[in-house]
Amino acid sequence: MSRIVRAAVTQTRNAYADMPASVDDMGALEGHLDDVRNANLDHHVQLIESAAEQGVGVFCMGELFTGPYFALTRDPLWFGLAEPLHGPTFQRLGSVARERGMVLVAPIYEEDPASGKRFNTALVIDADGTLLGRYRKLHIPEGSNEKGSFNESFYYEPGDGDPGEFPASHPFLPVFKTAVGRIGVAICYDRHFEGVISTLAAGGAEIVFCPAVTFGERSEHMWAHEFQVEAGRHNVYIGGSNRIGTEPPFEVEFFGGSYFTGPSGRLDPVGGVEGVIAADLDLDALQGNDGSGWNLKGDARTDSY
Repeated sequence: MSRIVRAAVTQTRNAYADMPASVDDMGALEGHLDDVRNANLDHHVQLIESAAEQGVGVFCMGELFTGPYFALTRDPLWFGLAEPLHGPTFQRLGSVARERGMVLVAPIYEEDPASGKRFNTALVIDADGTLLGRYRKLHIPEGSNEKGSFNESFYYEPGDGDPGEFPASHPFLPVFKTAVGRIGVAICYDRHFEGVISTLAAGGAEIVFCPAVTFGERSEHMWAHEFQVEAGRHNVYIGGSNRIGTEPPFEVEFFGGSYFTGPSGRLDPVGGVEGVIAADLDLDALQGNDGSGWNLKGDARTDSY
C-alpha cells in the first residue's frame, strides 16, 4: 500500500483588520502587536481546521505568518512581535496539532531570550503537539526590486546553527522525523542557494516546505521553475507557500503562486479550501525505480567539481 500524505501550504495575507492607513502612522500599533499576532493565529487556526476536515495531515504556514510582512520598511516597532520558541504561537498551535492529529510547520519571528538575538524561524510541531525542533533561516536578503524593498537584516540575523535544546544531525539544515514522514524546511531566500535542497535530501527529507514572502518579476519567474528542478534532481516533494495580494498600508503586491511539486512535476491541487493549497504526496513513490533510468548519485563526477 502506498504511503500517501495529504499536505497543505497557505496562500493568504495579514488578517489583522485595524492596520493604520499610512506607513507614517505605524506607531498607532504600539501596544497592539499581541492583537496582530492573535488575529493571524485565529485566521490560520481556521484554515488548519478546514484543511483537517479535508484530510490534510501536514500543514505549513507562510513565512512570518503572525503579522504583515514588515520588512518592506525599517521600523523598530516590529521587534515587539518577536517571541520565544515556546511562546504564544507554539502554545496555541501545539494544542491545535494535538487536537487535530496534524503535523504543523509554523514560521515565527523568534527572539532568543538567552542572547537577545532575533531570527526568522520555523517551528516543527508533531501530530501529538510536541515541538520537534526549529529551523532558522540561513540567508538574509537585503535589497530592492521594481516592486519594493526588503530590509530583513534590520530585523533578524542569519541562522547560527545552534540547535539549543534540539540536537540535530545537521545544525543548519535539520530534517525532522514526524508522524507523516521526514520533513525539511528552507525559508524563502534559502531556496535560491545551491546545496540547501540537496543537503536536506541527503539528510533524508521526503518533503521540503518553503514558506516565503516573495514579489517581483524575476522572483515570480524563478518561483514557477526552481522547485520543479530541485524536486526532480533530488527526488523530494517541495511545497512552496507565498502570500497573495497586498497588505495595507504597504503597497507591495505578492503574486501568490503556491504549489506542490514532486520528482515528475507539479501536483494537482485537491480540497478547495480558500487560502490553502493542498496535494496528495505518495512518499513510497520516492523509493525504487522511477522509470527515468537516472542514477544521479552513482553517476556524479565528484572528482571534477
